[in-house]
Amino acid sequence: MGSASVQIGLLLVNAIAGFFLFVVLLRFLLQAVRADFYNPISQFVVKATNPFIVPLRKVIPGFAGFDWAAIVLLIIVQMIAISLSLLIAGYGLPYASIAIWALLGTAGLFLKLYFWGLLISVIASWLAPQSYNPALMLLRQLLEPVMAPIRKLLPDMGGFDISPIILFLVINVFEIILIATARETGAPGFIIGL
Repeated sequence: MGSASVQIGLLLVNAIAGFFLFVVLLRFLLQAVRADFYNPISQFVVKATNPFIVPLRKVIPGFAGFDWAAIVLLIIVQMIAISLSLLIAGYGLPYASIAIWALLGTAGLFLKLYFWGLLISVIASWLAPQSYNPALMLLRQLLEPVMAPIRKLLPDMGGFDISPIILFLVINVFEIILIATARETGAPGFIIGL
């Protein structure tokens, strides 16, 4: 394959798989934090993922309040995306490495979602602090379980909340660890989430 066709193939795999992975990840997180099911975005996420999650749930039931079928689906889609990308780029398929890279990429997706969600939430708190936008309401519901423990550890700052700064630092530390681990395992540069 020519260089342009390889790049186009990788772009398509990453765009399609990346969007689907994002929706499945949202499904897992929204259910984990018990977000508003009637929010239009929640409804879209549920309807888009039900054809894949419902059959998987027959084999992989939920446990401890988490939808493990969604996590398994995330890893399977990551493995398929990595395999397709490797084939498009003309590499072999190191199956054991693909499984490790899929786990690392999935962990990276969690970090990226929280990073961008936190950034959007901080900007929105400056521009539209009392907004009832469905996306912003879901973001608040997703972020609050992570932010609340950090707020409890911090002293009273007189109404100034620095917990987003702490969370940004924690996310960046974990991203550095993930990327270093991915490099040590020989991961290619096109894994979604890394």
